[in-house]
Amino acid sequence: MQTREKPRILLSKIGLDAHNRGVKLVAHYLRDAGMEVIYLGPFQSAEQIVSAAVQEDVDVVGVSALEGSEVPHIRELVKKLAAAGGGDIPVIVGGIIPKRDEDLLKGFGVTAVFPAGMSMDQVVEGVRKVSQTRHR
Repeated sequence: MQTREKPRILLSKIGLDAHNRGVKLVAHYLRDAGMEVIYLGPFQSAEQIVSAAVQEDVDVVGVSALEGSEVPHIRELVKKLAAAGGGDIPVIVGGIIPKRDEDLLKGFGVTAVFPAGMSMDQVVEGVRKVSQTRHR
């Protein structure tokens, strides 16, 4: 396993979820912690996120979910990422995730779930740890 000195993290919103204040704050903290962050913004499709993740050769794909429809969108994202050759890229989800959905998300390949209320230090450390799991 080989890791970069500066992990590359892709952050995005998926579907019609436009609430992006939290993900922008996370992006800021990850950058301050020495990570390279690519933020795609709101209203992204699974295809757009997968294309960017593969092209940018990221170490982690992070999706912020606040609207409640994350399960089908992220299931599609994980499936398309694997089909595009990015199955080794860990996918993380953060935001307002109902407890009942955490196991569901992990069951179809999400590496970690970062629920609302975590400190930014916990998020940064969690993302750093996940970024080291990608096998190149």
